[in-house]
Amino acid sequence: MTSRRRALTWLLWLGLMAAATVFMIVAGGESSRGEFTQVHVVLVYLLIVLGGSATGGRALGVTLALAGVLLIDFYFQPPFGEITVGKPLDWVALIAFLVTAIVSTQLLARAQAQTEEAQRRAVEVASLARLGSETLSAGRAEDALAKVADVIRQTLEMNECDIVAWNPEGGFRRGRAREQAAAEPLLQSVVDTGVISWVRFDGEVIRSRTSRPDDPQPPASERITRLLLPLSVQGRVVGVLRLAAEEPVQIGPSKRRFLDAILYYAALAVDRVRLVAEAEHAEALREADRLKDIVLASVSHDLRTPLTTIKALAQSAAMQGNTAAGAIEEQADRLTRLVSDLLDLSRLKGGGFAVVPELNTAEDLIGAAVRQTRGLFGDRQLRTVIDLDSPALVGQFDFSQSLRVLCNLLENAARYSPAGEPIELGARRDGDRLVFTVADRGPGVRAEDAARIFEPFFRATDAAPDTGRAGLGLSIARTLAELQGGTVEHAARPGGGSIFSLERPATEVPAGEVESSE
Repeated sequence: MTSRRRALTWLLWLGLMAAATVFMIVAGGESSRGEFTQVHVVLVYLLIVLGGSATGGRALGVTLALAGVLLIDFYFQPPFGEITVGKPLDWVALIAFLVTAIVSTQLLARAQAQTEEAQRRAVEVASLARLGSETLSAGRAEDALAKVADVIRQTLEMNECDIVAWNPEGGFRRGRAREQAAAEPLLQSVVDTGVISWVRFDGEVIRSRTSRPDDPQPPASERITRLLLPLSVQGRVVGVLRLAAEEPVQIGPSKRRFLDAILYYAALAVDRVRLVAEAEHAEALREADRLKDIVLASVSHDLRTPLTTIKALAQSAAMQGNTAAGAIEEQADRLTRLVSDLLDLSRLKGGGFAVVPELNTAEDLIGAAVRQTRGLFGDRQLRTVIDLDSPALVGQFDFSQSLRVLCNLLENAARYSPAGEPIELGARRDGDRLVFTVADRGPGVRAEDAARIFEPFFRATDAAPDTGRAGLGLSIARTLAELQGGTVEHAARPGGGSIFSLERPATEVPAGEVESSE
């Protein structure tokens, strides 16, 4: 109720009481202003008091009750025309009227307050119900976020309501969010501090102590034009709710309660937009990876036949004395290995590799690896180091797939080791694990590349253009090891170089069984 309307209400009811008094005096005459007509006067004044309380509030009702006591005593109780009480019963009548009027005013004011509170609660419940229906009916996360902002704007009767998303890694999102952040630096301040900022009509910024809208600061009577509230999910600030009005408004207790209830839902809507975007990006990456595997598998299959033909023709030309045939055959073998790696990578990702763990010894696996890679080392020496003092080097693993892992590690070491430097292939028992190691004296792995060397197609930025294969050997080696419950790890070798280790579960067997198996 505005001040002008309140003043008019007071004048109306005070005037009505004065008019009723004049009417009763004129209509009753001097002879009728006695004890008999006092009851009628009290009822008339009581009706006026109740009417004033209903429209003007508690203060007007009490004022009318006090005025009624004075008017009854002065005009309708003998001696007339004086403020005095002639009989004890007159006191009873006056006090009874005053108590009845004040109690009635109090009860009416309380009922009105409860009615208004119930109406506000009904508006809050209706707004929350509408919010739920609007967000559930929205097909896209961005549409749901826009509808949440629209419900908040209409409920609080504001001109603007924006939900500005923020990410700790990327800051405010592109487009309108970044434009708003650039135009209003207070947005970043709310994100950094995690507390509410109230902007008064004169431009003064009032910062609350917490992020709860029902905080007592600033007072409910404070007139503001902008309100910025942080949106948090599990202690993470995910955005800012920005409210603005063209004219100064008051954010009363009911609106603060609504804001306190709605903030978490708005924060969840912002987080939902982020999760949907991340899910769509992940799905796009998965689809791209699937298409890449399909293309690789198709191309690899199609390349095998012409490569076989090229190698056969190169061998035929070499038998006829063509000096270039050896180089052709060598490059054909290189392409064949690359195609084989691509096919293996596709099969590994598609789950096409069968793993059959069996009881095997480390000595057998190392011997097979030495024989299979003998032609890779040239003038470099391959040393085998087996810890004979440890318990029996026996484990449950797939022999052929573990052999592939060791061969890939040995080939990698041979590719990067300088001429004349030996390569060490070792095996030892480490608790319940068998550890196979391949150590070289190559350039090693840079710290920034250590986490990526097992990724498919990875090549160091300082690698020579033609260092061998396409960067699939280490990736295939680790994947094959993980299929058997083991792993392949890298460590820097003291003095320079690298150590790649293959770990497999060890098995305890009686000595007789080990000897007989050999």
